[in-house]
Order: sequence, then C-alpha cells, then structure tokens
Amino acid sequence: MRLSRLALIFVGSALALGGCRASADDDAAFGARVRAYFLAHPEVLQETMVRLQQKQDAAAIDLNRQALERDPRDFVANPAGKVTVTEFYDYRCPHCISVAPAVLGLIRDDPNIRFVFKEMPIFGDLSDRAAAGAIAVKAAGGDNLGYYKSVMETRPLDDAALDRILKTYGVDPKKLAQPEVKAAAEDQLASVHNLAIALGVEGTPAFVVGDTLIPGEKLDDLRAAIAQAKKKAGL
Repeated sequence: MRLSRLALIFVGSALALGGCRASADDDAAFGARVRAYFLAHPEVLQETMVRLQQKQDAAAIDLNRQALERDPRDFVANPAGKVTVTEFYDYRCPHCISVAPAVLGLIRDDPNIRFVFKEMPIFGDLSDRAAAGAIAVKAAGGDNLGYYKSVMETRPLDDAALDRILKTYGVDPKKLAQPEVKAAAEDQLASVHNLAIALGVEGTPAFVVGDTLIPGEKLDDLRAAIAQAKKKAGL
C-alpha cells in the first residue's frame, strides 16, 4: 500500500515536469515519452519507489529516534548492546507469535543486540490487557522476557490464561484495573501508536534497525539489517 501511493506521486510528478514545456503539444509528447519509458522499464519505477520509501523511512526514524529507542517506559533486553533493534508487536498477532522464537534467539545469542519492545496492541481487549500486563511486569521489576515468551507460547490465550501468567510473573491481575495503573498503561500505549503513525508502521510486527524499517515477518531482512548495523558499529 505504501509503495502504491508513492507510485502515484512519482508518476504524477514526472508527468508534471511537462508543465514547463513550450506548448500543449510538447506537454503531450513529453507525457507520452515518460509513459512509454515506464511501460518499457517498470523496474525503474519500482527501484525509485523503494529508494524514495527508504529515504522517507530514514527521515522519520531520525526525527523520532529518541522516542523509538530511548523511552524509559519500554522494556529493553541487553540494555548495554551497541546495536538497537526495536519491535512493534501484539501478543495475539499470528506473525508476531511466529517470529517470537527468533526474537528470543537474537537476544540470547548476541548481547550486542539491544532489543526494545514496543507494546502495540491492535487485536482488541485481550491484546490491550496483555500489553498492560507487560507494562506492569516491568514496573514491578519482573522478568519481561519470561512473560513475553509465556504469553506468546500460550494456546489458547484467553483472560484466564493471561491471569495465570500475570500471577506467575508477580502481578495481581486486579491491579491492571486500578485507575493509576490503567492510566499509565493507556498513556504509554497511546504514545506507541502515535509513534507508529509517525513512522508509517501500518501493522505488526514491524522492526526498526538503524535507519531501516522492516514491516512484517521478514526475518532475512531483519538479519541483514542487523548485520549491516553491526558492521557500521565495528562489531
């Protein structure tokens, strides 16, 4: 969807260049040449759209880097790591569930990966409660990685199962309904959703490494971005 919008913008801009021509006939001829070129070389349009999207992503990431990587409310695994990876995720998103073992593996196997967890519930009330639970676990100084693993692995995940997991990690489920706890969670989740909008994140999972946004379950792209970031950091 993002590239489709860019395609319309790019083609429209290219055709608009004909506006500086001497006559309407010249405009029509120029437009015909642009159209013929793109029809003959569609890969150029695709490459240009990808490059433009990458530049827009990098600019948005740079503008929001503090909120993306250094919000003290977020749980961070390997906080001393030199390469930061941020994930926007939902505990009930099937793709987030699918990549969870790989996420845990990256954190376990490479202490140089500083992994930031951005709670972004989009699948309804149970997702909201699971995210609020993670926030409560962090506030209590609990084991957030253990909580993340347990919730992602639990099938079926329902309110009763979530309550059992919360108790296992030291959080009374009733605490989530307390006004101050609820307000703090809602404020944090709203901040994450606003950040996602600013970055153009349209779903979960979404990863950010350096200046690169990786939407979806694209583990090869994620590993490549991490490798590039590590090389840049001299690791």
